Order: sequence, then C-alpha cells, then structure tokens
Amino acid sequence: MATTADISRGMIIKLDGSLYSIVEFGENKTARAAAKVWAKLKGVDNKRSIEKTWNSGDTVFPIRVEKRTYQFLYKDDTGYNFMDVENFEQVALQEEVIDAPNYLKEGQEVGVLVNTDNDQILGVELPEKITLLVTYCEPGVKGDTATRTLKMATLETGATVGVPLFVNEGEMIRINTKSGEYVERVR
Repeated sequence: MATTADISRGMIIKLDGSLYSIVEFGENKTARAAAKVWAKLKGVDNKRSIEKTWNSGDTVFPIRVEKRTYQFLYKDDTGYNFMDVENFEQVALQEEVIDAPNYLKEGQEVGVLVNTDNDQILGVELPEKITLLVTYCEPGVKGDTATRTLKMATLETGATVGVPLFVNEGEMIRINTKSGEYVERVR
C-alpha cells in the first residue's frame, strides 16, 4: 500500500477493480480546506480515461509491474506475435494492448509490461524513437521550402507520416512513436 504522496507518472494502480496508469497528476491547495491530489488515469485493462481526486494522504493501491524485453516476430490471424528474448517463449497479443502497432517492424525489440502478481501482460511499449525506411513519397517542389510544409510519406511498416519536403523515397527517418511525428533524417 502507498499514499497519495507516492504517486508518480507511469505508476499503475488498482482502482474500483480495474487497473489504471497515471498519465498526469498534481496537487490543489487552498487556504481553508485540506490539500487534494488529482490524477488523470488511462485504463490498462480497459480503454477508459478518467480523472480521480483524493484527499492528501489517502491510500492508493499500486500494482507491481515488470518491464520485460520481447521481440516482435510477425502479425497473423491470432494477433501480434512476440518472443521473450530470455526464455524464447512466444505470445500472441491483440492490437488493443500495443501502444503504436502501426510502427512495429519484424525483429524490433519492445518493452512488455507484466503484472508480477499473476503474470498477466498489461501492455506493449515501443521505444520512444524508432528509425524506419521511407518506401514512398512525392518529390518536393524546388523553392517551396520557405515554410514548414509537410508532405505525406509511407513507411516500411505501412504507416503514413508527415515529413519535410527534403525527405525522399529510400531514406531512413526517425519517428516519435508517442506522437507519430517526424523527428529527423538519419544518414
């Protein structure tokens, strides 16, 4: 058990029988009333997003979560197939538990969040930035680079992302998996 003073971003807590990840939190203090702690929560085992307020010092119930390294193998009818890099066990997961499935490529290592109490897989996190190959994009128009104009590019995973005009087909680019935005060109 923990109190509201132990709350941190990314912590997973049990609330009303469901698991929630803390996205953002803060404290409201007023002169006359006791301090309140608020948090924006994202459902781990459900897709709900809620806000919760506690009195300062209230008890919260954190879940012990372990991050294990898995390798993405392939996608088929059963779902997305991953392999544990330590014991080589394979598991098939549905798209709902993966942060950004459109950026997964075969052989890529990801972090899998596992509830240590019952070995239940809670989610799959991709690295924050990944490098992918541009398989198709229109050529940029010469002289149209004065503004931050973006064009759409198709990546090797099939995802599309807005890139600057100087990016060409066949180049490697770095993508932020959390926001889905172009970061930089990789040489």
